[in-house]
Amino acid sequence: MRVVHPSKIIVTSRNRVRINGAGIFDVIDFNPTKSVAQHQHEDLLALGRLIVTLACRSPMAVQNLVKSVDYLGQHYSQDLKALVVYLLTKPTVHYPSVEEIVTRIAPRIATEAENLLSYADSLSEDLSKEVENGRIVRLLSKLGFINERPEYALEPRWSETGDRYLLKLFRSHVFHQEYSDGQAVVDLGYVIECLNKLDVGVDEKIPLISRDEQSMLVVSYKDLKRCLELSFHELLSKKPYASQQSS
Repeated sequence: MRVVHPSKIIVTSRNRVRINGAGIFDVIDFNPTKSVAQHQHEDLLALGRLIVTLACRSPMAVQNLVKSVDYLGQHYSQDLKALVVYLLTKPTVHYPSVEEIVTRIAPRIATEAENLLSYADSLSEDLSKEVENGRIVRLLSKLGFINERPEYALEPRWSETGDRYLLKLFRSHVFHQEYSDGQAVVDLGYVIECLNKLDVGVDEKIPLISRDEQSMLVVSYKDLKRCLELSFHELLSKKPYASQQSS
């Protein structure tokens, strides 16, 4: 890479860093006399210096490696100190490889993998919550488009007749209930429960009572879902009166 340097490290998200500009020097300053192993060794040396710089929190720490390594031993684990010493030690037999580095930090990699999996689980849980929120918002939006619409296609009582009337009663059932003393029922759990049943379209039946309490209809969530979809589809497909006249 030839760019393992603090100025090229980008923190993109939690527990995730990236190296910017990888391979640029291979394009603008290619040296055919060096082998791949030599270039990799230079990267590993740069990695060692980068660890020292970050651990000591000073770009000048690489100027005195002996003192910096002692500092690592006092404030960090012996595994990190041994890794830095291995990276910065001049090879006597062969150049150190990435595989050897991975072998030395294998226990730490397992811990990091476990942390990443836990983080992925938390992201998945948050995503599932957002999906649930999205379903509820879509349902509420459809009900909002339909309920008590003042007029549509020259039909003043469009929202008060047929399937739309059942949806109006359902909205009152979910949001406008009262206790016997007249206090409003504000139960978000019940609202979410009703909307989830509506979204699934379960066979459970509920009583829908008009505001004047003169009529009551017993309807299943399955029927209500059908009413909602048909009414919303009608709202999307039916041409407004003005466009009908012009055609």
